[in-house]
Amino acid sequence: MTAGLRILWLKTGPLHPLDTGGKIRTYHMLRELKRAHRITFLALRPQNIAPNTGTAAAEYSQEQIWVPWVETPKHTPRFYFALARNLVASGLPYVLDNYQSARMAAVIAEHDHGRKHDLIVCDFLTPSVNLFRGGRCARTPTLLFQHNVESLIWQRTAENARGLPRAYFRGQWRRMLNFERSISARFHGVIGVSEEDCRIFRDEYGLGNVLGAVPAGVDLSYFSPPPTPRKPHSLLFLGSMDWRPNIDGACYFVSEVLPLIQRRFPAVTITIVGRNPAPPVRGLTACGPGIHVTGTVEDVRPYLARAVVMVVPLRIGGGTRIKIYEAMATGIPIVSTTIGAEGLPVTHRQNILLADSPGEFADCVCELLDKPDLRAAISGNGLAWVRRSGSWSAASQRFEQYCWKVYNEAKEPN
Repeated sequence: MTAGLRILWLKTGPLHPLDTGGKIRTYHMLRELKRAHRITFLALRPQNIAPNTGTAAAEYSQEQIWVPWVETPKHTPRFYFALARNLVASGLPYVLDNYQSARMAAVIAEHDHGRKHDLIVCDFLTPSVNLFRGGRCARTPTLLFQHNVESLIWQRTAENARGLPRAYFRGQWRRMLNFERSISARFHGVIGVSEEDCRIFRDEYGLGNVLGAVPAGVDLSYFSPPPTPRKPHSLLFLGSMDWRPNIDGACYFVSEVLPLIQRRFPAVTITIVGRNPAPPVRGLTACGPGIHVTGTVEDVRPYLARAVVMVVPLRIGGGTRIKIYEAMATGIPIVSTTIGAEGLPVTHRQNILLADSPGEFADCVCELLDKPDLRAAISGNGLAWVRRSGSWSAASQRFEQYCWKVYNEAKEPN
């Protein structure tokens, strides 16, 4: 029997609570990998973290190493000072600069120099600022798990911004593009979450170390169609509401799409579910009586069970949306922008409806509200697809193959 790999997994924070798509993907992948490999989970640990963080991490790793870290609260004087300092004193985008930790870099270097692991996995781009801090090189084979094309998110953010923020976002995009391209080339292998992301890394970034894509999955035992009827004319938008693409999507939907739907269905409601809603999202409730913002919830399944249609009105973003798989598993039809469903093997009018302009998006939602047979067909096809192709076990097996590939190729003499 082949011995498993000793993997050092780098992350910028604990996985629990599982309130983002990235955390959910990593959690399920690590749980599968832990069956055959030894996982050492090395991450920053913010202040005021839940006391059960260490216990919960034992679900997906045999060993945990926590590095204390003080997070800068958003929308505070300290936060705006940090933004200003980043502009004048750093060449990194703020979202990476903010996670630099000399202590985490030292712990990584200690484990790397001691050759305590067979492979170092950098989960998302962010930990790379500590893995390669000061231009150091790693002795251990390294693998970058890219959940998004990060620069693409900033490019789209800039394109949808106005005034002074647009200039700021353009600057952050250029910084991210330069860093992402150069740092990705330093890894022995790069894994994306969609074939489109991998194409961008290869063709636009010129990377020769892209191994391939690992698709998303869904926990079919956790998500399942509800036994009770759904609430008529109810819409759902699900996502982390402190993530800029979701903030933009929620505001865009309420201001430009929802009024068009209300002309035909005055009783329509939209429930926006997700952690830490930013002030612009919280303010949407003042736009009408049918708009509800829940904030953080312990369980999203009751909301998926009640809604008639789920909307994914994203204009910014990258990677793949796990929430689409979760919605399909619960039997709810979905209307998404092309960007919202980007990277997923979905087909318009077969297992999803796709629309990009406000009018087209509203028409698709209204069509589903008006036609029960269409709702049943779209949701039934989506459910059948995730049951057939959406297991975390299959995704993890592909990831494991890439891990072995990097490890074995690194052992071969040059």
